[in-house]
Amino acid sequence: MKESSFYIHIPFCDHKCIYCDFYSIITKDNIDNYLKAVTKEIINYSKEFSKERIFNTIFFGGGTPSLMEPGYLGELISCLKKYYSVSQDAEITLETNPGTVNKIKLKKFKEAGFNRISIGVQSFNNNELKFLTRIHDKELALSTVYNAAEAGFDNINIDLIFNLPGQTKLGWRSNLEIAGRLPITHISAYSLILERGTILNKMVLDGKVKIQDSDYDADLYFLTMEFLEGNGFIQYEVSNFALPGFECRHNNAYWHYVEYLSFGTSAHSFMNGKRWWNYSGVKQYISVINNRGNAIANFEQLTSGQMLNEYIMLALRSNGLNLHRLQENFGSEWLNKNLEKLKSFEKDDLLIIKKGYVKLTQKGYSLCDKILEEIL
Repeated sequence: MKESSFYIHIPFCDHKCIYCDFYSIITKDNIDNYLKAVTKEIINYSKEFSKERIFNTIFFGGGTPSLMEPGYLGELISCLKKYYSVSQDAEITLETNPGTVNKIKLKKFKEAGFNRISIGVQSFNNNELKFLTRIHDKELALSTVYNAAEAGFDNINIDLIFNLPGQTKLGWRSNLEIAGRLPITHISAYSLILERGTILNKMVLDGKVKIQDSDYDADLYFLTMEFLEGNGFIQYEVSNFALPGFECRHNNAYWHYVEYLSFGTSAHSFMNGKRWWNYSGVKQYISVINNRGNAIANFEQLTSGQMLNEYIMLALRSNGLNLHRLQENFGSEWLNKNLEKLKSFEKDDLLIIKKGYVKLTQKGYSLCDKILEEIL
């Protein structure tokens, strides 16, 4: 059976952070109607994609999925399991933010079927959290992690953001040191990125906030890699680090070009060489689902060249390009054309070619985008 993944978007939030560009809304209107619409979308697609596929991961993102009651999300998990083949050991992840859950609610999420949790900590520095307009402080972030562990989650990720305005290397290292003492198995560490349309982007354009330069950003990134690898975390993707055996299976599905089926507002799917995406507005999404059973706003049928480029890009951003699998799927033309260039990158300590794999080094990860520009 063909391996695949599920993603479900929960757009509801209690607050919009200044840097966030994901589709989210600060309202509780239409929560019940949204559940009905997503359920209808799940059932509708089962007619086409339930056969000869096994779904190994389910990821609830947002928005803030943990704002919902555990039973609300549990209904969606049950619906997926009823209409599709979901593996018995499927990784089922819940994104949550400190301030939206307590230990009792976390236990109920565990009982609803979640076995992995991703906590949007972002920082353990109260001044940085205030700048990011997060609703929590350091103590609440720490208690959320400990509560998750005590609720029975043994697979816990935290998100952290570096290169915030005015952030020192000592300050960022302090975040990493605190994280290293927590009962977590995974860290996603992202550089602060300015996204068009966000409040932060406008603040920078207006001169109210100054972002530190790319060289400083690179220094913080190297500090991140060295510290986490020195503390037992394996870097398996540009921004993701895990203890051995705790790599996020859902992330790896994306990086290894596994197909995925997604539900909800603004959700993107990739199946049978076709990519499509849903309408963003909740009211429009619900209306379109009720009228026709899907909420596709647009789609693209990928060419073999596009799929080759995406396959290489995703593999190199993660834990390596399998040259045998590459040639099996796409032939030898690209490798023959780029082999000498790959060898020159190896001489510059940007990547390693070993046992049929091409894998970026730490230096290569920091220059990943430039490397990809040259070979794609």
